[in-house]
Amino acid sequence: MKPLITTIAILLLLAGCGKNKSSNPGPASPPGAASLVFPDQNSICISGSIISPKQSSVQFKWNAGNYTDSYVVVTKDLLTGDTVASPATQTQINITLNTNTPYSWCVISRSAKTSTIAQSVVWKFYNSGAGVTSYAPFPADGLNPGNGQYVTVPPSGTITLSWQGTSVDNDIVGYDIYFGTTTTPPLYKSGNTSMSISNIPVKTQSKYYWKVVTHDNNNNTSATEVIEFDTN
Repeated sequence: MKPLITTIAILLLLAGCGKNKSSNPGPASPPGAASLVFPDQNSICISGSIISPKQSSVQFKWNAGNYTDSYVVVTKDLLTGDTVASPATQTQINITLNTNTPYSWCVISRSAKTSTIAQSVVWKFYNSGAGVTSYAPFPADGLNPGNGQYVTVPPSGTITLSWQGTSVDNDIVGYDIYFGTTTTPPLYKSGNTSMSISNIPVKTQSKYYWKVVTHDNNNNTSATEVIEFDTN
């Protein structure tokens, strides 16, 4: 009789362990970042469906991220800074955009099983329009110092400003740098041909503002937003 009781006790213990495992599956896997497909990086988009002289519908495509239930496509008008978030449940979506306008875009992956999200890389493209043969350069990006950054002033008392400039026509001829202590910084240097400027004098415990205007050889221009940073 005792061996039978022992066997039943072991079976009940095993059953209880199995029940606990099934009721606690563990944390959900976080979603993976999507890989962008179209519109391509630094490209001219001419495949959109014309809606009006000033707007077209562009189909965005990307490859799925792992463990993902839905997506949000974030498009940003690089001329105005306006950002639009468009939800999607598949790996493509049509979005209405302004023509003759540079945009950036990325995809955010979401899962219903976790609050964790994943963001793709950010790509830029130019949404073309009818009759356009020359395209304005993209506003410079990668500005350093960046917005809200704290910069330690070196013993020399000077710093370097740097950025990245791109154009679908590869025809950038120079940059104007605006820099100062006011929210609308004055022109500091025009026609700079490199993507940095050094030996800029600054003071400690101060706030500075700057922006970059890019020029191409067809007299097209684009400007960044005004960046602010502090020194310590």
